[in-house]
Amino acid sequence: MTFRHTFDATSLREYDIRGIVGTTLKPEDAYAIGRTFASMVIRNGGKKIVIGYDGRLSSPELEAALVKGAVASGADVTRVGCGPTPMLYYGSVTFKADGAIMVTGSHNPPNYNGFKMMFAGKPFFGDQIKELGRLSDAGDVVPDAEGTVTTVDISDEYITRLMKDWDGGERKLKVVWDNGNSAAGDVLKKLLEKLPGEHIVLNGEVDGNFPAHHPDPTVAKNLEQLIDKVREVKADAGIAFDGDADRIGLVDDKGEILWGDQILVLLARDVLKTHPSATIIADVKASQVLFDEVTKAGGAPLMWKTGHSLIKSKMAETKSPLAGEMSGHIFFADKWYGFDDAIYAAIRVLGIVARLDTPLSAVRESLPKTISTPEIRFDCDDLRKFKVIEEVAERLRTEGADVSEIDGVRVNTEDGWWLLRASNTQAVLVARAEGKSDAGLEALKDAISRQLEQSGLEKPDFSGENAGH
Repeated sequence: MTFRHTFDATSLREYDIRGIVGTTLKPEDAYAIGRTFASMVIRNGGKKIVIGYDGRLSSPELEAALVKGAVASGADVTRVGCGPTPMLYYGSVTFKADGAIMVTGSHNPPNYNGFKMMFAGKPFFGDQIKELGRLSDAGDVVPDAEGTVTTVDISDEYITRLMKDWDGGERKLKVVWDNGNSAAGDVLKKLLEKLPGEHIVLNGEVDGNFPAHHPDPTVAKNLEQLIDKVREVKADAGIAFDGDADRIGLVDDKGEILWGDQILVLLARDVLKTHPSATIIADVKASQVLFDEVTKAGGAPLMWKTGHSLIKSKMAETKSPLAGEMSGHIFFADKWYGFDDAIYAAIRVLGIVARLDTPLSAVRESLPKTISTPEIRFDCDDLRKFKVIEEVAERLRTEGADVSEIDGVRVNTEDGWWLLRASNTQAVLVARAEGKSDAGLEALKDAISRQLEQSGLEKPDFSGENAGH
């Protein structure tokens, strides 16, 4: 049978393939991904592909079409069923798979879905995704063949491996978990039967409608239910997941949020005890406080580009044992496998909390205080957005500014720092600033606005609530 398929141009993203179900993403797209990705794996000398899916309503149908496409290319497919994305990653490692695909819409609205991939044990992203689109469009795939399908439940093995790294002893913490109706639901229920302590689970059922709240723990509004419960039951901590449980949210005993960089401070101090002077990676959106605290703890902080695939690749290159993003992706490679896993990160966080001689809130309160804007995203044409960054960078260099160009521009001043970068996944520019005082933060916002106006853009709306940090 002759195969050719053209994807909707908006669905091929930098880090994954993603779209609106029934509009820009359909079962025939899933089949084409399976057929083409498997061809790439086979041409690379592999054959074994692991496939899983999240709890979205559209995921079972997309997964079935994906499997059908991969088998039609001659791949030997292992289906691990419905569960969190990190369980799929774990399956990929333990089965020594040549490729892996997760059907997941991550933290997007319920009508979205998508595909995250691994190829030869590494993230599959950027030019590789573009190449998949080109091969599919050209019908450039291996001849029709008949692969095999095996279905395996790896959840118990995954949970056993998670518990192997529990290091909190027998102290019985009281923990509130907001599963957010995510794909972790069934795995979390089994895990908590083994984890010491008292555990209260909110929104434990896997439900692709996400009836309680949007599954994104980086948005404070989505943590309100968790915060209320932590305060009500006087818990030691609260944990939240996004839709496929590869991103974590954390709330302390006072019901205050620890953001991604603050979580990383907590974890870095612990990891550096056994890996002194190790490289700890964080993305360009992280607070300067994080980089300073890693240095104080004897580590080598490394600022890197935003994007989970980019961070994972940099970790492998630098042999970093720990990395993280403001978005709540936390990556361990000290005892774990270098991929982002919110369930594993929760085990490690709670192990630290159990060993602390103070409440978690005391750790947060001891960190230097800063005032920051939320992440400001504003529309900018896909072609223009990168040009704007080039123009701003050129002006800053001419001015002799203290600027990092790792990912966009991040500028250090006496008042703090500000960031302007182009999104890799949307037609937007992203701005953020962190000041040492209210007046300092206003000066940083003005600096961003001036640069944008010089490039012919309106200044962004900074009216969102500033956050103490």
